[in-house]
Amino acid sequence: MSQPTRILLSLIVGLAIGILAAASGGAWVPRAADIAQPIGEAWLAGLKMTIVPLIVALLVTGVAATAETARSGRLAARALGLFMTLLVIASALAALIMPAILALWPLDPAAGGALRRALAGAQATGPMPGFTEFMKAIIPTNPIAAAANDAILPLIIFTMAMAFAITRLPAEQRQLLVGVFQAVADAMLIVINWVLALAPIGVGALAFVVGARAGTAAVGALVHYIVTYSAVGLVIGLLAYPLVLIAGRVPLGRFARAVAPAQAVAISTQSSLASLPAMIKGAEALALPKPVTGVVLPLAVAVFRVTAPPMNLAVILYIAHWYGIALSPLQIVAAVAAASVTTFSGVGLPGQVSYVASVAPIGLAIGVPVEALGLLIAVETIPDIFRTLGNVTMDVAVTAVLSRGAEDAAAG
Repeated sequence: MSQPTRILLSLIVGLAIGILAAASGGAWVPRAADIAQPIGEAWLAGLKMTIVPLIVALLVTGVAATAETARSGRLAARALGLFMTLLVIASALAALIMPAILALWPLDPAAGGALRRALAGAQATGPMPGFTEFMKAIIPTNPIAAAANDAILPLIIFTMAMAFAITRLPAEQRQLLVGVFQAVADAMLIVINWVLALAPIGVGALAFVVGARAGTAAVGALVHYIVTYSAVGLVIGLLAYPLVLIAGRVPLGRFARAVAPAQAVAISTQSSLASLPAMIKGAEALALPKPVTGVVLPLAVAVFRVTAPPMNLAVILYIAHWYGIALSPLQIVAAVAAASVTTFSGVGLPGQVSYVASVAPIGLAIGVPVEALGLLIAVETIPDIFRTLGNVTMDVAVTAVLSRGAEDAAAG
């Protein structure tokens, strides 16, 4: 049985037992929930303890790998520039799309209140400071203190500066430092996989607490989350069509027919890598030049996940809605920046590990509780279909756009 399946089953079983226990009205139920809660919170603490070192290590190695790729050729550099532009745009769009969806279809207040009471230990860290204080605090005078205090945004800024500085070092020193951070990342991945191996216990305990305290409202809230969260990925994926029409000058019908087989593989496998052969066939059906396809498509599969920043941001925006937290424009800007940058930290990671490494820092950056991720990670399987579908569609679209750019450059 796969890890996502085990985690999902533990959620279902824990919720069912909790809901049945609450329906029984037994005097033992509150006591059982009080016992289960610290078990779930201990598992959550195990996940959270890896976030800071994992983020730092993955950002350094991700920036180093991206810089190395950019140096390998003009086409690769242009592709990376387009990727980063689209990632920032997609993140900004998610900051508009998710609140709009939640305004049209908000979480039932009773369900939100029940869930807040069920996870009583999760609290926001308080409002962000004003603009002046924010600008003063965003550059850390002590990055070690920033890491110790979970001041993620200042830590990210320091880490990015250090990562770009490492790329300017002589090759021997650069390889040495990148190797050290790669070793730290590998060690943290081993630890987080140990923690995820205990996920059925942790998620089951948390689910029991939520079921016992929130009752059937918990089920409705999770369904609401899956639908609204997945909708963001669907919308971002659909943006590939106007992009390929306008910038790639490919007729929509032709593009849709060419990309459909890759989309079918993406839905069935939830893997962009497994969809690569079908994407190459789609590029051939669009008559895209093989020299461009041979560089851009593998690069896109390796480093470009256009749905990752917007969907990661959507998770945090949903949790803020869940807790009734009104985010300021400054918090939204900070969240968009954190979502865009932490894309580097999720490249090449397994689904659950990427979820923790990419989503939690956004919440920590703007003061939104991340404890709810212990439950939400269990239902990631369904939204992950929309993640992969959007990524595969956009990968073929950007290949068409860059192919058109190469043709125009040659003609000029």
